[in-house]
Amino acid sequence: MQFLLRFIGVVQLFFGVLFTVAPTAAGGVLGLEPGAPGWAQWLFVMMGARFLGYGVGMFVAARDPGRHVAWIDTMIGIQVIDFVATVGFLAAGDLPIVHVASAVILPLVFVAGLLWWHPRRSRPHAAPKTV
Repeated sequence: MQFLLRFIGVVQLFFGVLFTVAPTAAGGVLGLEPGAPGWAQWLFVMMGARFLGYGVGMFVAARDPGRHVAWIDTMIGIQVIDFVATVGFLAAGDLPIVHVASAVILPLVFVAGLLWWHPRRSRPHAAPKTV
């Protein structure tokens, strides 16, 4: 689990730096240039800040996954939303798969791994309390 959390953290930090420092280049990677309006760069920077925050959060969770389950659970939720949104936009023809393939593959890998090695699965169940 710790390796997976660190790997997710690295991916989040990479995209955070990309979208925060070079939002126009990030738009180009997604195939949004030259058609993306200027305000899209603002959204990219704001999105990048959240990538950075969750990247750091994954490293915090990696130190002690059992104590930081909220980071893990919210990352699962984020990745499920990312996957559903990506598939929806692909199905509508709004995104070319060649530009967003990682947004289809990585959420599946992340969610599967986070659920498989989730701290709640590996903790022994407490004995029921008797009164």
